Amino acid sequence: MGRINVGRVILGGVVAAVVIDASEIVGQFLFQAQAEEVMANLGLAPPTPWVIGIFVVVGFVMGISLVWLYAAVRPRYGAGPKTAIMVALFFWLVAYFLPLLGDNLMGIMPTGMMIAGASWGLVELCVASLAGAWIYKEDEAPAAGA
Repeated sequence: MGRINVGRVILGGVVAAVVIDASEIVGQFLFQAQAEEVMANLGLAPPTPWVIGIFVVVGFVMGISLVWLYAAVRPRYGAGPKTAIMVALFFWLVAYFLPLLGDNLMGIMPTGMMIAGASWGLVELCVASLAGAWIYKEDEAPAAGA
């Protein structure tokens, strides 16, 4: 079992992060009215540019983490799309679905918006994971006798 190729994790993670951040921007436009309604009901102002910048950084942390997890489980489950999707499903459960479910159960987020956000996030993470996994490669093992 080889070592994780950190350079490829970062490269694949950046690609995954671009997918995540681009998807979040599109999702923000699609769900803007609902998000503004929820924020207004909670007495909150729209996010400032500073907060949006933090979310972009979080997208990069998520993308790199997603590809790192793929690289970590790849020796056990094999390289390829099946493993990338499995990693995306796990990441989605922990990072998207459970927090959204908690917000819904506490009355912070309406059920329809929770389902839309969770569904959008599932597709987003699957595409990001596939893109990052496509970039990730293990270091080549040295040839026998070399």
